[in-house]
Amino acid sequence: MSTRSFAWTALAVLPPSLSLASAALSYPDLVRRLIDLDLLTKPPPPGERCAQWSSWDRASRYDPATDRYLEWNANADGTGVLRREGDDLVLAEMTGPGCIWRVWSAMPGPGHVRLVLDGKLVLDMPFTNWFTGRHAPFDFPQLAYTAARGHNLYVPIPYQRSCKIVAATNWGRYYHFTYSTFPPGTDLPTFSAAPDASWRRALEECNQLLGDALRHDPPLPAGTTLAATQVVVAAGTRLTALHIAGPRKIVELRAHAEATGPDDETAALRQLVLRIRWDGDPTPAVECPLGDFFGSAPGRHPFRTWVTAMTPQWMIARWPMPFDSSAEIEIANDGPSPRTVRLHAAHRPDPAAAQHLRFHAAWHRGLSPPRADRRPDWPFLVTEGRGRFCGLMLHVWNPIGGPYEPAKPGHWWWGEGDEKFFVDGELFPSTFGTGTEDYFGYAWGCAERFERPFHAQTVTEHNEGHQSLLRWHIADNVPFQTRFEGCLEKYFPDDRPTLYAATVFWYLAPGGRHSIRLPPVEQRHGYAVRPPAATGGHVLGAPPPRGTVRTQRMTQFAGGHWAGDDQLWWTGGQPGDRIVILVGAPRPGRYRLAVTLTKANDYAIVRFDLDGTPCSTPVDLYHPVVVRTAPFDLGEHLWGSAPRRLGVTIVGANPAAKPAYMFGLDEVLLTPVPDER
Repeated sequence: MSTRSFAWTALAVLPPSLSLASAALSYPDLVRRLIDLDLLTKPPPPGERCAQWSSWDRASRYDPATDRYLEWNANADGTGVLRREGDDLVLAEMTGPGCIWRVWSAMPGPGHVRLVLDGKLVLDMPFTNWFTGRHAPFDFPQLAYTAARGHNLYVPIPYQRSCKIVAATNWGRYYHFTYSTFPPGTDLPTFSAAPDASWRRALEECNQLLGDALRHDPPLPAGTTLAATQVVVAAGTRLTALHIAGPRKIVELRAHAEATGPDDETAALRQLVLRIRWDGDPTPAVECPLGDFFGSAPGRHPFRTWVTAMTPQWMIARWPMPFDSSAEIEIANDGPSPRTVRLHAAHRPDPAAAQHLRFHAAWHRGLSPPRADRRPDWPFLVTEGRGRFCGLMLHVWNPIGGPYEPAKPGHWWWGEGDEKFFVDGELFPSTFGTGTEDYFGYAWGCAERFERPFHAQTVTEHNEGHQSLLRWHIADNVPFQTRFEGCLEKYFPDDRPTLYAATVFWYLAPGGRHSIRLPPVEQRHGYAVRPPAATGGHVLGAPPPRGTVRTQRMTQFAGGHWAGDDQLWWTGGQPGDRIVILVGAPRPGRYRLAVTLTKANDYAIVRFDLDGTPCSTPVDLYHPVVVRTAPFDLGEHLWGSAPRRLGVTIVGANPAAKPAYMFGLDEVLLTPVPDER
């Protein structure tokens, strides 16, 4: 049997030992749960739960005597532990039957971390070695690895009665241990540092499957039927693209929206809306902008995970979607132009669909905030009923950004906030994290794109523009019986602006409720506008330039003092491209116009114009190191009450420069010219 066929032969029809009602699970059964999407559709039995121990700041607490949340924004999250025992630190302690699915750290150290399972020491190893993918028993590079400075481990660690994790004082900083507790009576094996052949074989096959999924599409399961369509959706209309009779289950959904270019595609993927209704329910269970549903925004960006992918041809989602009588897939076009959309839905029989949970996905830019003493909690999902929380895609717009600088109290990093999951009416969250980037499996605000089977950073503009992040909870899905509330801490307000858009994925029994409603199109597309402060006090004029214009923090460069410690930074332009900056005068009159600029070894030669009339000779911005210039004089000009258009055109590059054609503007200076009459 090939490893690729293992994915679907093992998962498409689960053997009886893998059902949620099982009294016994083998180690290979647990390994399969890392990749078994079908288990997400099963209603959670009483007693099943998922929680997390982490190093969150223990100053944050709930006081039941006063019903108050105290120091809820405490942020010293790197060293919190349960307790000390002599020279050791207890990081986590759980009662079984249970299984650790995910271990994460931002800074694992050389100190040993010990696993005591069912009363016996089974592992004693430097914490750094847990995450290399080279040290047994964790020597599987798709299950133990570093992603953008975040150290991750996805090797299942089961125990029957108890688990205790003890560390030496030099273990490092920041940790998560995410684990499930199974219903009483479940029989689990106890993890071993020397697993037998069947354990190794299951991990090797899983490791291979996950690696394959990052390179190409897994095959569809046997017995799959393909429903395909191409529709043209007129502006301001909606139509049913596919209608499938049940009982069946969609196992893969693909979409492609035609567009004339990247900017048009970005607009289309927010203006087009995907709605899916199950079994005749008039309320859609899925209501998302088309692009965000597949895991990245804004626009389309190539990536692959175990659950979703974007390729040059398709956007792909493999969430299983069971339905009993019918599935109705609708496409709405809230944009000004007609759109052509192709859809493929692969589906297969599911005789037990009536007993399964229904797939849900919803998009929003903010829900009602919780009570005041829980600030800065930003809810991304509040739902009632019985179900499983399975994933989050977060799109961040943070134009006034910069590198992560923890030593500076006023640093511009947006993602300090911890994740908090309140399950079934908990007053204190059973999952309490250590930072937004930690939740997504990376660390230290690292602006590196990465894609891994269960998490990814698909878009990053160095923390000072667009960021897009996702995390899928498969084995570590969060079951709930009555209610789930998931929050991220959001420290910066919307009017900074630091803007979040969340796409949430969960399964819910029929009759469950939530209050998320899709915002109108003007709140979905076009809101990512840089404020005047982010462009040196001036606003960009139309048409938008090729490439990217954003604010760059300049405090790391020694070549001068930039006004406001930042500059307008234009990247991605080519010779002949032009940017326009609207420059308004305080009052009508004659002014001398000047600009201060940045020079560097990858900057362009540019020419300035005012309302289309040249006002400079070519200005060579090459310099071996990054420096701020003295003011460049652009002459005397008259200003009325309306702004004038200062144009900057790339005309080439110095032969010694790297051909990146960058441009940096520090200030536009207007000096009144005295009237000589």
